[in-house]
Amino acid sequence: MRAFPRVLFDEAHSESWTIRRDVAETMNPGHPDDNSYVRAAGILRRLGHTVAAHTEGPITPALLGPNDVFVIAHPSAGRWERTTGLGSPVFPVEELDAVEAYVADGGGLVVLAECEQEKYGSNLEELLARFGVGVEHTTVQDPRSAHNGVAAWVLGSPGDTGGQDLLAGARRACFYRAGVLVAPEDATVLFRTSPTADPAGRPLAVAVRHGKGRVVVLADSDLFGDDSIGDYDHAALWGNLVTWAARVPAPAAAKESEARAAFRGLKDAVEALKPLQAKDGSIEGDRDRAVALISEIVDHVDGLTPRFPHDEAYLAAVVADFRKWVEQGLGVPDFLDSLNAFHPDTQRVDGLEHLVVFPMYTQNGTTFRYIEAVWIRTVWPEWLAELENTRYDNPMFVPIAFEDFTSGYDTNSAVLFPETVAVRETPSRFSWGGIFCDREAARFRAVSEAAAATLKLALPPDAARLIESQELAQDTFVLWDLIHDRTHSHGDLPFDPFMIKQRMPYWLYSLEELRCDLTAFGEAVKLEREGVPHARYVQFAILFDRLFRFPITGDRVRNYDGLGGQLLFAYLHRNDIVRWTDNRLSVDWSRLADGVADLRAEVEKLYRDGIDRSKLAHWLAAHQLVAAYVEPHPASVWNRGVDALPVEGFPKAVVDAVLPDEFPLSMFYEALRRKLGDVVASTKGIRA
Repeated sequence: MRAFPRVLFDEAHSESWTIRRDVAETMNPGHPDDNSYVRAAGILRRLGHTVAAHTEGPITPALLGPNDVFVIAHPSAGRWERTTGLGSPVFPVEELDAVEAYVADGGGLVVLAECEQEKYGSNLEELLARFGVGVEHTTVQDPRSAHNGVAAWVLGSPGDTGGQDLLAGARRACFYRAGVLVAPEDATVLFRTSPTADPAGRPLAVAVRHGKGRVVVLADSDLFGDDSIGDYDHAALWGNLVTWAARVPAPAAAKESEARAAFRGLKDAVEALKPLQAKDGSIEGDRDRAVALISEIVDHVDGLTPRFPHDEAYLAAVVADFRKWVEQGLGVPDFLDSLNAFHPDTQRVDGLEHLVVFPMYTQNGTTFRYIEAVWIRTVWPEWLAELENTRYDNPMFVPIAFEDFTSGYDTNSAVLFPETVAVRETPSRFSWGGIFCDREAARFRAVSEAAAATLKLALPPDAARLIESQELAQDTFVLWDLIHDRTHSHGDLPFDPFMIKQRMPYWLYSLEELRCDLTAFGEAVKLEREGVPHARYVQFAILFDRLFRFPITGDRVRNYDGLGGQLLFAYLHRNDIVRWTDNRLSVDWSRLADGVADLRAEVEKLYRDGIDRSKLAHWLAAHQLVAAYVEPHPASVWNRGVDALPVEGFPKAVVDAVLPDEFPLSMFYEALRRKLGDVVASTKGIRA
């Protein structure tokens, strides 16, 4: 799989545009920008796309197959335009067949036509007819809705894009000397001529689905040229259209191997042992049977060790800990020696696999310290390693993905933490923490897709691609997790956020987790401006996971993650950035980043002020901040103010005065939970 699309520009059919600057300068020495799509290609590269030019040879299935989008930009005879001078503007029927089959099989096609299309000597109309689209031989005139008063430079009227918002951030566009299109009934008309134009109300840009693929056609090619792509919303429109058209490659199926068969044997032995274990991990069932099963487990670990040579010392320690457990009578297991030997934090190599076997509970999974076996893969791409090394230092952070696992992870657990392992004494410090980005991504995609459909949210093309692509979502989550995780120890902190067992009202944890996510969102905005392609997707992931999944996941007893999502939604809704009208959710994408930054500023001010406050005063101020946007329970003692709180027995008495569901779900979220409850439940144990 790959996260971002591969885009291939055709320059082998006498096109009037090139993505190569030197070629543009040769084509038009006096004004190369008038034949250059170099800036357009650069915009795609900043979005993470791979962009290349096809400069010679026929268009064949073999050529098109590895690419996700094919772009044809105004092929023309040399009599009418300055062109690449390569090939003929006429596509042979074999090439037309290849392009049609490519789209039907899931490929994307972007075609840029022109005014008076028939005169250019190409057969672009023949290609487009295969997708139900026509180009009329005309030049639109519209003196009342024109750029710079030039009647032929017409301003398009944006259309209704339906379930996907192809015009997110891109509702203004100028078409310079455009023709008009004939679109099939099921096409999405992106822009039309205005009612005052001649011809009036006709399509200027359309999006069409064909088989498994997508086609975008525009009746002008100048709007994305180097001298025009900076006008209006052209740059955003270009990115939207290519991203929407792009195929999402199907994930590769896992291959069977001897190692997988051996791991199944290990799993079977582990699962057979679990019914014999007590909650603390000791053996309370048939001891002879337990000894035999432990012997099987040891044999399987020994057999798998050659596949993990970098973990040889750790796996030897695992075997020794199992044998010691048997020798000491199968009481509470102690795997401190093997835990101390396991250091995935020193082996952050992309794709490196580990076999992990411990007696442990799983967070949001099982509270029993059963033996668990997990086969994991490290996710550490070069771009992430560079960011961690130069900007977001986090030496304990280990993003991982499942290869296989025992039943303790057939749950909602998405972390592998050393503090969950059964040991004789707690180490002085832990040096690593693993987060399963594949599970985070998979459940995010499932819930977000269902929520968007239920709430009729029109998704921008990049948001839709994030939900559709597991690879992109995984990469997005590792960046989000990297920044979120380190934020816990950065900033003005009135309390230690890692002391989870501190006695304090649960909304303090809500605000801390939300603070880290709001910080990650703000950093992602900065990174997007700097050209980090995953950063845009981090913003969508934080927004959708916080708004859609967190509030309706888990029970309503001190659900601090849920409350953070409730607060974010309420704040954005109060400020008219998120709207719920006519049973349809909409987002003002242009104001979203500022809205998130404003909420972050409120939380950070609370933290700064909290350094100078007493504990109770800080807790009350935090309650007031949340209550300003999320309505507390009518019976809340805390909402009545300090005079209603117990005077004696601090802190226990005031913490005990917190209701289990101090901030209940709104009617909006109650309805959403009913509609999406089955989807959320289905993500238990989800695999990518």
